[in-house]
Amino acid sequence: MKFDVHGNTLQLIVGDITKQTTDAIVNAANGSLLGGGGVDGAIHKASGPELLKECKQIRKEKLKGEYLPTGEAVITKGYQLPAKYVIHTVGPIWTGDNVNEKNKLLANCYINSLSLAKKYHLQSISFPSISTGVYRFPIDSASKIALTTIVKFLQKNNFGTVVMTLFTKGDFEIYLQSAFEILEQNSDAS
Repeated sequence: MKFDVHGNTLQLIVGDITKQTTDAIVNAANGSLLGGGGVDGAIHKASGPELLKECKQIRKEKLKGEYLPTGEAVITKGYQLPAKYVIHTVGPIWTGDNVNEKNKLLANCYINSLSLAKKYHLQSISFPSISTGVYRFPIDSASKIALTTIVKFLQKNNFGTVVMTLFTKGDFEIYLQSAFEILEQNSDAS
């Protein structure tokens, strides 16, 4: 499903993020940047060993050995992926407490990834549903945070295309309902 947002395209699909041909895909990474399960593991596996090597270099040089903070984002090459770049961001782990803080951190994942894509002059990006897998963020809330953040960014920027690449048809339906609600409230989107 495609939506026009201030001359940009917001698209919702069910698919495999490692197969997306956008300029960048977003990795729902863990703070170590060394791969893991879910989306993170799939992206590391599909990109080849060069991605892990570059992530280790970022950890050593840019992050001074520390973990990437929740909500922040870094960019690497895509290597063997169809996408030229991978933007790694760390979503919040849902525990049911500090809800406002967790919501803000999740929004930061999207805005910081989009800002990094813009800084690199990219015109298309694919996101997974960040934090809704093993990090247990409620998908209904996560979809509203993700799409509200993306729509606000697209209203203020001449960017191009943002694709939400969802893992299941059920996830797609939740995001689609949220998209209709958010875009209906917004006069700039149609």
